[in-house]
Amino acid sequence: MKRREFTSTAVLGAALGAPVWALAQAGGGLVAGRDFQLVDPRAPVDAPVGKVEVVEFFWYSCPHCNAFEPQLAAWLKKLPKDVAFKRVPVAFRDDFVPQQRLYYALEAMGLVDKLHAKVFEAIHVQRQRLARAEDIGPWIASQGVNEGQFMEQYNSFMVNAKARRATQLQDAYRIDGVPALGIAGRFYTDGVLAKSMERALQVTEVLVAEVRAGR
Repeated sequence: MKRREFTSTAVLGAALGAPVWALAQAGGGLVAGRDFQLVDPRAPVDAPVGKVEVVEFFWYSCPHCNAFEPQLAAWLKKLPKDVAFKRVPVAFRDDFVPQQRLYYALEAMGLVDKLHAKVFEAIHVQRQRLARAEDIGPWIASQGVNEGQFMEQYNSFMVNAKARRATQLQDAYRIDGVPALGIAGRFYTDGVLAKSMERALQVTEVLVAEVRAGR
């Protein structure tokens, strides 16, 4: 997937302001526009007051997202209590929407912990497409889930609304490649900027600390 051109470091340094710029550099040698990107205007956040929101943007059929999932899962086990994490499935084209609905239907049924990683496995290891409702329903049934109940959620107004909102948030962060991480509606990083998704998590930790400190 084509990634957008990033604004120059000098321009972002001025936009961030001296405190964030200096502290970001002190906190791990980060440079705005190279290791992370400023989101301006800011993207909306759902986290309550006192929480720092971190968003993972992903697509089930993306091999890089599949490779990142174990790293992310391990990172989430150590997540500080003041960090609110959420996953957001992207839709760069209309044919991504079924997998957006798949994720939000799992969420609605409380099945993310049980089946999220298994969706990646089905697609990338077992080579199942799971790209259309006709593919997704039978696979869900094979996992011991009532297919009718799942498809009711999959086609529900709530899931459709969440899928639309996910695309709006993707656009607000100006995402054009996954996996990617958004922080507090203010910052964005990914494997291209950070040079690896492992380091992108480290960059995220520094930026969370910046937000936590009120900078």
